[in-house]
Amino acid sequence: MSNRKYFGTDGIRGTANSFPMTAEIAQKLGVAAGHYFNRGDHRHRVVIAKDTRLSGYMIENALTSGFLSAGVDVLLVGPMPTPAVAFLTKAMRADLGVMISASHNPYQDNGLKLFGPDGYKLSDAVELEIEALMGKDPASMQAAPEKIGRAKRLDDAPGRYIEFVKSTFPKHLSLEGLKVVIDCANGAGYQVGPIILYELGAEVIPMAVSPNGTNINKECGSTHPKALAAQVVMEGADLGIALDGDADRLAIVDELGNIVDGDQLMAMIALRALNAGELKGDGIAATLMSNLGLEQFLQSKGLKLHRTKVGDRYVMEAMRAHGLNIGGEPSGHLILGDHATTGDALVAALQVLAALREDGRKASAATRMFTPVPQIMKNVKTDPKALQREAVSEAIADIEKQLGKHGRIVVRPSGTEPLVRIMLEGENEANLTRMAEQLAATMPPRSAARSDAAPKKQKKK
Repeated sequence: MSNRKYFGTDGIRGTANSFPMTAEIAQKLGVAAGHYFNRGDHRHRVVIAKDTRLSGYMIENALTSGFLSAGVDVLLVGPMPTPAVAFLTKAMRADLGVMISASHNPYQDNGLKLFGPDGYKLSDAVELEIEALMGKDPASMQAAPEKIGRAKRLDDAPGRYIEFVKSTFPKHLSLEGLKVVIDCANGAGYQVGPIILYELGAEVIPMAVSPNGTNINKECGSTHPKALAAQVVMEGADLGIALDGDADRLAIVDELGNIVDGDQLMAMIALRALNAGELKGDGIAATLMSNLGLEQFLQSKGLKLHRTKVGDRYVMEAMRAHGLNIGGEPSGHLILGDHATTGDALVAALQVLAALREDGRKASAATRMFTPVPQIMKNVKTDPKALQREAVSEAIADIEKQLGKHGRIVVRPSGTEPLVRIMLEGENEANLTRMAEQLAATMPPRSAARSDAAPKKQKKK
């Protein structure tokens, strides 16, 4: 990944109007991606959606310009969830789809996620090929005057997506009698989210559905669920649902205001699928960060937990490799392969609601699938190269020995910040805290780590 100039672990992302999230680069991407997918004699087209960030207008127009220049027709759908782009790209036989969003980040950031004609995120190999084209003279990829693309608004996009999401809810069930609060994070799901729940029969109390360009994810949404929790308790609601800025991940709050993490939701959805004979493969896929309690719960049901690197694209790769139809992350990024090709918060929320309806108990009881193993997380501000130090390796080995079969340690560099992330699981929280502190002490502070990695040259006498 180090040789990449634009693409990171999930598309292109950065501060708006700064490298790499500038109008110039968005236009280059449009030309390059349009040229890459411009194959065959059919009329080529791309679906472009965005969340509610102020910079979305700038990026959308620049992207559109690039694609039209490459001879690709553009279908603009406006503010819509990321999974809606994946769905529409495949359903409309488009050549690719682009989502303009920085997910759960604040409004100052923005990003670009690309989907192929099959509705799946592009592979690393394809992204690298598009990057290479972005470095070429755009004149060599531009269409002849008579083949320049056309752009139009796709007015029925929200309706198409709403009907698709509703179709994933079991036909024999209804949400009638349920009071549900939905926090849309002032983001991409602010229009479609409440409508879906209402049309399935729920009494809906919407929150954070007044985007103004700068309030996306601001003290709301799945990364800030405290406001939702308070509202659920105040309204006497049965459940709370929080989306993130692009509605591909969710948080659930029970009727008592307790936040339910993605591991419990995966266990709940997997058990329902197992009992209904709908679970595919020998288990589910989840990242290294999922709690050991989830793994033990699955084992008690005769199922496996296929662990992956952190990132929903790696979860999806594992699902496809092992023939699984359920996967996700503790953050609430859940992928249900029978319905969607990427994380879809609204589809996942409906599966949780289906499990609740069939269970019959209140959410506080029905969502408590297992007792989590005590887990400690610590971020250390250091150069990731600190992981190559012998003292660090020895400390990790010692902790692994102490934990044995009753715990886990995961140490990894952050993909976005100069941090090393430490995660420890085991039977005793106090011991875990002590181990985490001891391990952190073997890593030099960021400035010292840099000087270790690159010692200064001695001046010649």
